Amino acid sequence: MKQFKNLVLALALGGLGTAGAAQADPLRIGLEAAYPPFSAPSAQGGYVGFDVDIANALCKQMKAECVFVAQDWDGIIPALMARKFDAIISSMAVTPERAKQVDFTDHYYRTYLSVAVARDSSVQGLDAEVYKDKVVGAQSSTTSGEYAEDVYAKAGAEVRLYPTTDDAGSDLASGRLDALVNDKYPLIEWMRKHSKDCCKLLGDLPGTQDDIAIAVRKGDDDLRTRFNQAIQDIRADGSYQRISQRYFGIDIY
Repeated sequence: MKQFKNLVLALALGGLGTAGAAQADPLRIGLEAAYPPFSAPSAQGGYVGFDVDIANALCKQMKAECVFVAQDWDGIIPALMARKFDAIISSMAVTPERAKQVDFTDHYYRTYLSVAVARDSSVQGLDAEVYKDKVVGAQSSTTSGEYAEDVYAKAGAEVRLYPTTDDAGSDLASGRLDALVNDKYPLIEWMRKHSKDCCKLLGDLPGTQDDIAIAVRKGDDDLRTRFNQAIQDIRADGSYQRISQRYFGIDIY
């Protein structure tokens, strides 16, 4: 009987060890990986960008190993719900529609939507009426795409949606678009890298400030709480500000 009790105890302790190992599993982070300067493939392998550095800083603060999983934007929330990864750190804006599907942390930066046009364009201003009979591009399944359809399309513009910002930017540079609506910082980065001579920024769209946050599965309150604490911690120790300064020259929190 004593040997049987010892066997039961050993099995129980073994089960606890397995549970502990499960908790130490890598934290899988989903990201689009086609959204510079926030995420992009690295020539050395892996990924680089503001979102990547922030995710690594948060994982370090949480004493967790970070593993990145690249995912097309259109399928990123379904992939999270299918447990392909544990969280999305990929410049996702908090919207009521998304909040029905996932839970969000506190914001880790804020941004506006902006509009770019060709440098010699006659288009001036941000009012919807200016874009009547114009062709306006944006990335699909994003707040910029929603804005273009809700505002510019209703004002009489033709709206074209693209898989990535690069695709839309290429059409703007080649003259197939009259204007491009996109998140401010990736739009500036695209212009800086690809077509600084072709295009100009008209400005930020009023009323479009978005909170950018980390998405986790519904009900994953423990992970959401850990991320929230880690965001506060990297703000407090200056890690966040150093990363932001490196990419943007300012604190974008």
